Amino acid sequence: MPSNAPDYERFVSLLARHESSVRSFASMLLASADGLDDVVQETALECWRKFDTFQPESRETENIEFVRWACVIAKFKVLSWQRNKARDRLVFRDGVIEALAAEATGLTAESELRRRAVENCLQELPQQHRILLLSVYAPGESVARIARETGQKARRLYSTLNRLRGLIQSCVTERLTEEPRHA
Repeated sequence: MPSNAPDYERFVSLLARHESSVRSFASMLLASADGLDDVVQETALECWRKFDTFQPESRETENIEFVRWACVIAKFKVLSWQRNKARDRLVFRDGVIEALAAEATGLTAESELRRRAVENCLQELPQQHRILLLSVYAPGESVARIARETGQKARRLYSTLNRLRGLIQSCVTERLTEEPRHA
């Protein structure tokens, strides 16, 4: 188990950033949400215990590799939880878990690549466009409200947002075709 502060901070940062991916992965493997919190908690503990064995190839791939590594641990925690709950009728067999895990691992890694591409593409936008685009997706916000606050016509704002979404979509598509996929 790692004991120094930089490892702890690095682990907490990686776990906080990617817990939702690990949770999504585990939920795909479970027949119901009953054991999800337990599995995710056990996964986090096991990841911490084994964090000194986590050796990413590079700083650039650390996030994707952490998600894959944590998902492998989550898979085994799901299998363990399933064995403990084997008397329940809705528990998947080990072979089904293995098949789902193989599929979900690819989906999780692809989601991480897409998320990173979106973040990078957003950073390329001028600050005022980035703020506008992100503000539309903030809870409780609407185009009409933002139009009123900025003094713009809603139709013009919709037009600007559609153009920005198109730019982001093109940028993400381009980045994903350039991104080397690590299998």
